[in-house]
Amino acid sequence: MMNNTRRGVLAAVAAGALAFTAAACGGDEAPAAAPSAGGSAAPAEKIELTLNTFGGGENFAYDDAVAQWNAANPNVQVKYVNLTDRFEDTYLPQVLQWLEAGSGAGDIIGMDEGAMGLMAARPQYFADLGQYGLDSRKADFPAYKWDTGVNTEGKLFALGTDIGGMAMCYRTDLFEKAGLPTNRDEVSKLWPTWNDYLEVGKKFKAKVPDAGFVDGANTVYESVLAQEAGKNGGQIYFDKGQQLIVDKNPGVKAAFDYVQQLSTAGLTAKLRSWSEEWNTAMQKGGFATMGCPSWMLGVISGTSGEGNAKKWDVAAVPGGSGNWGGSWLMVPSQSKHPKEAAEVLNFLTGKEGQVAAFKEGGNFPSSIPAQQDPAVAEAKNAYFNDAPSGPIFAASVAQLSPVFFGEKHAQVKAAVGEVLVGADQGSVKWDEAWTRFVEEGVKAAG
Repeated sequence: MMNNTRRGVLAAVAAGALAFTAAACGGDEAPAAAPSAGGSAAPAEKIELTLNTFGGGENFAYDDAVAQWNAANPNVQVKYVNLTDRFEDTYLPQVLQWLEAGSGAGDIIGMDEGAMGLMAARPQYFADLGQYGLDSRKADFPAYKWDTGVNTEGKLFALGTDIGGMAMCYRTDLFEKAGLPTNRDEVSKLWPTWNDYLEVGKKFKAKVPDAGFVDGANTVYESVLAQEAGKNGGQIYFDKGQQLIVDKNPGVKAAFDYVQQLSTAGLTAKLRSWSEEWNTAMQKGGFATMGCPSWMLGVISGTSGEGNAKKWDVAAVPGGSGNWGGSWLMVPSQSKHPKEAAEVLNFLTGKEGQVAAFKEGGNFPSSIPAQQDPAVAEAKNAYFNDAPSGPIFAASVAQLSPVFFGEKHAQVKAAVGEVLVGADQGSVKWDEAWTRFVEEGVKAAG
């Protein structure tokens, strides 16, 4: 899930710390007798747990799931606090400060994939979920989703929530204007490869010069990179020895080069993801296509508004698969109610919790039983012309390969992303951009 940011993580630690110092978290309750999963003895007194997450509805979408839990568990109530929509430069620095301080974090916290390597290398900050029986759920998850939640001591410290299987969202009205097919099956056939996608973009631009074929550098780069990582041993910016390989990984260079091709061909709208200009262009038809992990459907529908309902649709992504985003939940060791927190985490990452999140925000489940539930497997998205979102994203995630996230993946991602946006928008010359890209990655890795 993945909100790109305007600043690197380290530079924003102080600002992030100031942003939430007053946030109420769940470490202040007196210890109570813990309930166990399955409805056995309730705690001796009512307790309140805090669930901290980030992002809009596209990231966790837990209002309905938390309401279900609270209705069924009157003595173990959950306070759901979505802290910010900015992960890399605000949420992550703040959570790190709380973890290092030993207080302030929620009883359960959400974490984006880009920071999971960082968290796995700090086992002292998190409860061992195996202690509460959650290690029995291994069969519920794809191997790479499960393995990412195992820390450097071999203990389970996190369970997966959503998974960001890839598709391509497109504007049917702009495709019609360009004389291109609008039916999603026919659109999917236009671009079995990324080279085909580029050629379709050129045809589109020739007919509709006042709109971008794609929004900007961010979403295409992440879409291509997700596939290239799978071709290169599941590595992106770091190898499994935590050595920076930003300039050695052919997958990174391939994704960079592809974005350069699109940009220099004039096919991007030169927009920064999650900017006001991006939002406005989404509402006004400023671009025709955008790389869409499952959670992006919620972003588009929420941003474009009801006036654009049915103007968007969903096709297959070039290359057929890929993953961008996805999150995990964990229990900080500072929680005074780790057993109850683990039970809530178990519910939220289980079939019922993940189906509820899918219904609310479109977050495609990483739980295999949830993926198989008819509410997911047969789902259609009314906003996107009743696109069969369940089958589309199920097909995408079925082919995923494991990806390794280094400890400083989030920092490097933010830094190199800035270079890509700068090159796309013209503040960085493309013939100097790769050198700058590598330099900024090295700086961010420290």
